[in-house]
Amino acid sequence: MAERPARWSPWRTVTVFGFVSLAADMVYEGMRSVAGPYLAALGAGALVVGLVTGAGEATALVLRLVSGPLADRWGRHWTLTTVGYAMTAVCVPLLALAPHLGAAGLSFAAVLILLERAGKAVRSPSKSALLADVAREVGRGKGFAVHKALDQVGAFAGPLAVAGVLALTASMSTALALLALPGLVAMLLLALLRARVGGPGGIGDGPPEPSGGTGAGTAIEPADATVLPRSFYLFALSVACSTAGLTTFGVLSFHLVEAGLVPLAGVPLVYAGAMLVAAVGALATGWAYDRWQGRVLHVLAPLVALVPVLALADALVAVLVGLAAWALAGGVQDSTVKALVADLVPRRRLATAYGLFAAFQGAAALLGGVGAGALYAEHRGLLVVLVALLQVVAAALLVRVLRRSGAGARGVAAR
Repeated sequence: MAERPARWSPWRTVTVFGFVSLAADMVYEGMRSVAGPYLAALGAGALVVGLVTGAGEATALVLRLVSGPLADRWGRHWTLTTVGYAMTAVCVPLLALAPHLGAAGLSFAAVLILLERAGKAVRSPSKSALLADVAREVGRGKGFAVHKALDQVGAFAGPLAVAGVLALTASMSTALALLALPGLVAMLLLALLRARVGGPGGIGDGPPEPSGGTGAGTAIEPADATVLPRSFYLFALSVACSTAGLTTFGVLSFHLVEAGLVPLAGVPLVYAGAMLVAAVGALATGWAYDRWQGRVLHVLAPLVALVPVLALADALVAVLVGLAAWALAGGVQDSTVKALVADLVPRRRLATAYGLFAAFQGAAALLGGVGAGALYAEHRGLLVVLVALLQVVAAALLVRVLRRSGAGARGVAAR
């Protein structure tokens, strides 16, 4: 029987995980860069755009409340990761069919957007648990930061590709259909990664071990969210307040076009630039986290508070600065925040913790998306005030979390 190929080093594994996310991000971030205008072209108004995009983010987060505990009970982290990526790779190109379905096109597109976000929910707790496990050996802040930076390269390249196709064809449907190519690349890379680091003796798959086991990346007890520490729940509430204040890009892109600040073909370029800013934010705070731990997250509340003040203004320069703040906050939320979660909870509860944490964010994303869409036209001043108040609460909760956990609870996750 042929010998099994040598396992990859932790850094190589983190890097290839990043390239999987890079390719997948080209798919769904390319779609998200035009989701607002695309839905508007199918007949949606600002409220519907806010509802669909907010519900999409809620789906991507709240459903992890199911997929996280399932991953810890079942132990099939690789299987759930693969299924989730496949849903994204299939649903986004199918959006190209929406304009050909007449009156049903808007509903069809909305369902596909929700299904794509459900794929994110299926894979994310398992992928984050796998990544947190391997990143222990290189520093969780750095590991999540490098992964997120590569992820953001895809988030930059996808919208850029969509913008290029729009410039050549003026067809959003064609641009969405072509996103099937990076989706295929993501699936091939994931299969290679699983072959090198998954399987017997590897991270991620296999039945849960008895309590006290030490299998890398595999849950070892039935998941029970009630055993998670109180500091975890306080942190989840803190980040939920931040998430509720982060207006979805669907609403922000709607504003860009509605206010005449950017032509339709320029929206993906703006989004691509924002993704590069998010990558910088993830790298900077990730490296800082390994030195200063959770204290680096104090930047999050001020950034979020700035977003509606600037990103919904009527001057392009102010809007671009606001979008930069939006991107920086998003980069921190999707990288360094995960490192602190991994340090706050026992290792065997990681998938459950990520799923529950995302549920808090998802509920907040739905409220924030709908609220921003409803207040956009007539009550932007009220929106600014509400977001600012939420960030005061978020900052106060973070201070309490860091005091309770020792500013990062380093070493807790290794228990």
